[in-house]
Amino acid sequence: MSRLHNFSAGPAALPEAVLRQAQEELLDWHGQGASVMELSHRGKAFIDIAAEAERDLRALLAVPDDYAVVFMQGGATLIQALLPLNFAAPGQAVDYLLTGHWGEKAVEQAQPYCDVRIAASAKGSGYSEIPALSQWRLSDDAAYLHITDNETIHGVEFADTPVLDNVALIADMSSSILSRRIDVSRYAMIYAGAQKNIGPSGIAVAIIHPQLLARAGQARAPILNIGAHLKHDSMLNTPPTFAWYLAGLVFKHLKQRGGVAAIEAINRRKAQRLYSVIDDSAGFYRNRVVPACRSRMNVPFFLANDVLETDFLKQAASNGLIGLKGHRVVGGIRASLYNAVTEASVEALAQFMIDFAQRKA
Repeated sequence: MSRLHNFSAGPAALPEAVLRQAQEELLDWHGQGASVMELSHRGKAFIDIAAEAERDLRALLAVPDDYAVVFMQGGATLIQALLPLNFAAPGQAVDYLLTGHWGEKAVEQAQPYCDVRIAASAKGSGYSEIPALSQWRLSDDAAYLHITDNETIHGVEFADTPVLDNVALIADMSSSILSRRIDVSRYAMIYAGAQKNIGPSGIAVAIIHPQLLARAGQARAPILNIGAHLKHDSMLNTPPTFAWYLAGLVFKHLKQRGGVAAIEAINRRKAQRLYSVIDDSAGFYRNRVVPACRSRMNVPFFLANDVLETDFLKQAASNGLIGLKGHRVVGGIRASLYNAVTEASVEALAQFMIDFAQRKA
């Protein structure tokens, strides 16, 4: 069976080369006589896999040497709950910028532990933009400022890192990590669930400045202590070894393709191609996001009515284009253009959209 053009928002497409390598190594990893997921996480073979994955991630993102990298079970939502427990005192103020649905979810996770303050919100615009920096109201006593770098549902993305002084900036980069170059040193912490650009679901990555790790935080069990995970080389408990191994393969694959700079150029072309089809459709397709805030990873768009959108999805699927149904929060259509989505797949979608509009307009 041939693989289809997969635009799923997550779990998302993985590079075919990575899947084929995993397939080849599935029964016997490097002569061990067992699958990588059957090896002890305490054994040298897997410890080497984990260490190499961290080295490759550091190289891809040019992570400063003093920053810690931790791989954890679960996803971004779990880390969101750990942020106030680890980096804020009980009841301390924390600032959150709301640019979409996942920013709202981050607030929900923090509220039981801290005094959550909304620095700015784009909810009034239907999350079609990012509030101007001049509109942000930051608390002098806040433990940190949290942003969602890319909102997968609303298709809103920061074009660059906000320029802030004396602010511990924490960013959820679940859907944008490794898609473009970033200056890690401008963040106190970056975290990401894996199932967009890193690998399969079940594992998450955090990159943390040492000053943030030095904070006492709040009373918590050792398993909820990010510092404890780091002291045990991300193996405080049994990690999701297969997901970690696959993430390592993805990192290798990205390095072979020229690193983040090369993939950034490809991602820019993919997004530009799809947005040009939308913008040139004379209103047949509509994207509601302010152009300067448009996401390169998630492109939501809408047709005139539900009947037309249902027809679009049905015909798209029959043409091998899957994963296009919009999130239930907003509806419509959504094409996710993560790193593993090829330019050929984007061109197939673009041509289908042009043809569909010509037939239905």
